[in-house]
Amino acid sequence: MANCAADKHQDAFGIVEPYQVLDRRFRDLVLPNVRLRKISGGHLWTEGPVWFPAHQCLLFSDIPNQKIFRWMRDGSVNVFRDNSDFANGNTIDFNGRLITCQHGTRSVTRTEHNGAITMLADGFEGRRLNSPNDVVVKSDGAIWFTDPTYGILSNYEGYKATPEQKYNNVFRLDPETGTLASVTPEFHKPNGLAFSNDEALLYIAESGSSHEEGVPAVIRVYDVVDGKRLENGRDFAEIDQGLPDGIRVDCYGNVWSSAADGVHCFDPTGVLLGKILVPETVSNLTFGGARGNELLITATTSVYAIHVNSEALVR
Repeated sequence: MANCAADKHQDAFGIVEPYQVLDRRFRDLVLPNVRLRKISGGHLWTEGPVWFPAHQCLLFSDIPNQKIFRWMRDGSVNVFRDNSDFANGNTIDFNGRLITCQHGTRSVTRTEHNGAITMLADGFEGRRLNSPNDVVVKSDGAIWFTDPTYGILSNYEGYKATPEQKYNNVFRLDPETGTLASVTPEFHKPNGLAFSNDEALLYIAESGSSHEEGVPAVIRVYDVVDGKRLENGRDFAEIDQGLPDGIRVDCYGNVWSSAADGVHCFDPTGVLLGKILVPETVSNLTFGGARGNELLITATTSVYAIHVNSEALVR
C-alpha cells in the first residue's frame, strides 16, 4: 500500500508530520524518520483491531460490511470471518482465543481454537444487552466490556431496536461462574476501555457526545477494588478534537486514544503529550507488529500503521 499522511507540518520542536508534539517527552515516544502507512482501505467503518503474535497478523472489524479482516505481515489482506454479525471490538484472551463484541447478536463471543464460536454473554437481569462495543481481558481471566446503544440505533451497524437495559453499562463477566455484573452505569455511551499496567486503574472512554449535546468528550478513570469493583470515578483527560473511542495503555503507563484528528497520547497524569495525525477519523488502535512497536490504527474507511518508540506491556 502507498504511504499516506496528513499535510506537511513542522512544530515548535522541529518534528515534521505526522506528529504534533505538545510536550518534549512525546519526542521520546515517536520516531522522526518513519511515516504513516495505509495498510488496508476501501472499508465502510473499521474497528476492533487486535494483534495475534502467534500468527503475526492483525484482525479488524468492518462493522457495516459484517466482516472481520486479517492483515498479514506480507501486506496481504483477506477475510477472516464473513457474516460477522456486525462484529465491533475484539481482543485476545490469555489462551490465545479471539473475544468479540457483536452488535447483531447483542453479545460477547469467544472463538475457540477449532473455530467454534461460544456465546459468553447476551443478557443481563433477564433483558437483552444493548450492543457490546469494546472489550478487554484482565489477568484473572475476567472479561470487561462496554454496552452502549450504537448497534441498535439504526440498521447500519446492527439491527434497529428499543433498548431493554435501563443503563448503558460497563460489565464484568466472571471467568469462573459466568456471572455478569454491572461495574458502572454512569456513562452516556461507554466505549473503549483499558487497564493500567498494574490493573489498579480502569480507563473508560465516554463517547456520548456523538449523539447528545453537552456530554464531555472525556476519558474517565476508576480505581479497581478487589479486582472486581470500580470506585472513585473521575475525569482523566479530555479530547480536543472529536471524541474518544478506542484506547490503549503502553508499557510506560501512557494512554493512547483515538480522536477525530488522529491518535492522542496522554501521560499517566492526563497531560496531553502529542498527537499522531491521521487523515481520517480514528476509531481504535492497538500495539503489534513483529517487535510490538507498531501502532495499528483503524480509521473510518482505512487501517494505518506507524512504528513508535513504545509498546504495550507484555504480561
